[in-house]
Amino acid sequence: MVLVLQILLVLFLIILIVLIAFRIRRPKPLHQLPDNYKELLNDYVTFYRELNESGKEHFEQRIDQFLSAVKITGVNAEAEDLDRIFIAAAAIIPVYTIQDWQYINLHEVLLYPGAFNEEFDQHGADRNIAGMVGTGALQYAMVLTKWQVRQGFINNNDTHKTAIHEFVHLIDKMDGTMDGVPEIILERKYIDQWKQLMYTSMQQIKNGQSDIDRYGSTNTAEFFAVISEYFFMQPGQLQSNHPDVFHMLQRIYRTGKNIQHNTL
Repeated sequence: MVLVLQILLVLFLIILIVLIAFRIRRPKPLHQLPDNYKELLNDYVTFYRELNESGKEHFEQRIDQFLSAVKITGVNAEAEDLDRIFIAAAAIIPVYTIQDWQYINLHEVLLYPGAFNEEFDQHGADRNIAGMVGTGALQYAMVLTKWQVRQGFINNNDTHKTAIHEFVHLIDKMDGTMDGVPEIILERKYIDQWKQLMYTSMQQIKNGQSDIDRYGSTNTAEFFAVISEYFFMQPGQLQSNHPDVFHMLQRIYRTGKNIQHNTL
């Protein structure tokens, strides 16, 4: 009788292990995306539209993982499916080719209807901020404005995308300092070269000798965020006008032949 019970116990454990292994290996279904997510991505996210089928599937999985990990909360604004898709896409585009990336310094995105001030006030005449990485009590939060997020994806003819700008700040901040040098993803041997490129480019902006947005000359952190918007919105134009900066950003974001575009 004891032997029979031992055999049954062993069989039960084997079955349990097989079931657990099957559950782990089975692809997790998309559960944070709206039913029409493919349509929204194809209509509004150029980066996604230019990927091949395998790349698109990978992108979908990444934005689903982001939405599962990060809460998006409307503050005097409704966080609709379109907003959630745009925010998740902006989060994944810069880190698409970086395996196992997680925004460990972000727990929640607060979505405001329009611009706010440095005290996060949505009323008054001094509201001129469209997005911000939180500090202090909002250390693990990001504030974005619904109008700017939408305009960044609906209007694809310029180099501005506020949501990507703020997620680049988060990437920059991941090494402990927001200084325009993303040491967590940039190889150490290229750091000095990147710093020199930033300083040279910022001076060109100040001298009126560059097409890069003047806000990029504010400081190195803002330069990195601004030039990253340019890189992801108008890569061909950036490569033509600023080849050295373009190639360094390729190293930082690990793009090039690694990205799964239809043209490859």
